[in-house]
Amino acid sequence: MKFVQSKILLTLIIIFFIIGFSTSAKSLIEFHGFIPGEIAPATIFYAEPNPLAVVYPSSIQEYRLQTKEYIKSFSQKKRDYIIHIFSKGKKFFPKAVGVLDKYGVPLELQMIPVLESEFNANAVSHAGAVGYWQFMSELAKEYGLHASGKNDERRNFVKSTVAAAKFFRDQLEYFNDDLLLSVAAFNCGQGRVRLSITKSGKTDATFWDIKKYLPLETRKFVMNFIALNVIAANYEKFLNRELNFNEPSVIQVSSLDSTNTKDSLSSIAL
Repeated sequence: MKFVQSKILLTLIIIFFIIGFSTSAKSLIEFHGFIPGEIAPATIFYAEPNPLAVVYPSSIQEYRLQTKEYIKSFSQKKRDYIIHIFSKGKKFFPKAVGVLDKYGVPLELQMIPVLESEFNANAVSHAGAVGYWQFMSELAKEYGLHASGKNDERRNFVKSTVAAAKFFRDQLEYFNDDLLLSVAAFNCGQGRVRLSITKSGKTDATFWDIKKYLPLETRKFVMNFIALNVIAANYEKFLNRELNFNEPSVIQVSSLDSTNTKDSLSSIAL
């Protein structure tokens, strides 16, 4: 009889042990977020633009490495001037964009009147260039502008912008859509740019290949053109003193793909 009771007691102990172990194991598994019978959530990685990064317009995106230090310095030294001239340009930029877009040339060219005249219709250079875009009389006439007397159309913003759009359309065609060579040609003339290309010894030379052969004024003109466009594309960051060229342009984002698990996000610089 005692033997039977002992056997029953041993059986009960074994049953309680199994139940206790199963419950503990289940609790342990569920603690780590996994319930038996469910598929474990998979981690998915994807890239997206970094909102903290400095954005470059597409037409000058490839010049990031060559220009970031110059732009950083320019944005600091010329801060008051930039804020003033961009405020003044509010009524001119939309008009310029409309014309440039119509003629199929890069919209970044809207910054040229900033560099040439600071939107001053009555600006006259020592060489005799006049108006918003600082056209010399011969070039102005070549592109359809009346360039003398009281009705000098170089002082008309829309008409002179149309002439400039036509000029740049021709230069871009000549320089195989190289924007910076075309901008350099507007400043020092196509002939001087061609001569600089010859000196570089390269048939497919870029601005960076011929930079040292160009006049100092033209080198600064092109670099300031790039700087103004990058600052314009990041104007809120500029105003808030948040232009950080060390931020990566793209970040990697991960998320847990599960119908029963809330997404968790983390960012890693690429």
